[in-house]
Amino acid sequence: MKILKKILKWVLYILLIPISYLVISLILTSITIDPKVENKTSNKTIYLSTNGVHLDIVIPKKNLDSLLLAGIKTNKTDNYLSFGWGDENFYINTPTWGDLTFNNAFKAMFLKSTTLMHVTRYQNKHSDWKKIKVTDSQLQKLSSYLLNTFETNKNGMKIILKNKGYSFNDDFYKSKGSYSCFKTCNSWVNIGFKKSGLKSCLWTPFDFGLIKKYE
Repeated sequence: MKILKKILKWVLYILLIPISYLVISLILTSITIDPKVENKTSNKTIYLSTNGVHLDIVIPKKNLDSLLLAGIKTNKTDNYLSFGWGDENFYINTPTWGDLTFNNAFKAMFLKSTTLMHVTRYQNKHSDWKKIKVTDSQLQKLSSYLLNTFETNKNGMKIILKNKGYSFNDDFYKSKGSYSCFKTCNSWVNIGFKKSGLKSCLWTPFDFGLIKKYE
């Protein structure tokens, strides 16, 4: 009986970890960080997109900073670029949720790893993108945040992974930072919004946390 009680005790302790993570995450997600009031016109537009789990920042190509755009593969017909960040192994080996494995998920959440920027090109705006009005200053800060996430070579150029995109309209680039359960693809977007003076969550690992702030 003593052994059984110890086993049950440890099982409860183990179960408390994800439960505590979920509860704390939901609380911090619900807390809104309001932007500082700027006496400037919000005359630019960006978008948030989600596949149901993962957030991307979408910016019209015409509004992209030249430094951010430099070294990124684009076509003349592209009108929008989306930027996402995440674990390299997960990105490359999990192109669809059907490819998800426990091993890839565990490595991404708990082990130190390299990361990638995922850049996708679009000709047309999607109806499910969440529209957000920003000032020139906020857009510039967001562009700087995105630019500083890219890893560069000794010549200061972005490092593309050749022939690693999912389709004809996307590419992966080496990036800075390590993915974890505390810094997810969605918390990376949230940090960018916070640093840019945009409405954000106190902290969130979820996609819906930031999306709901703009409904």
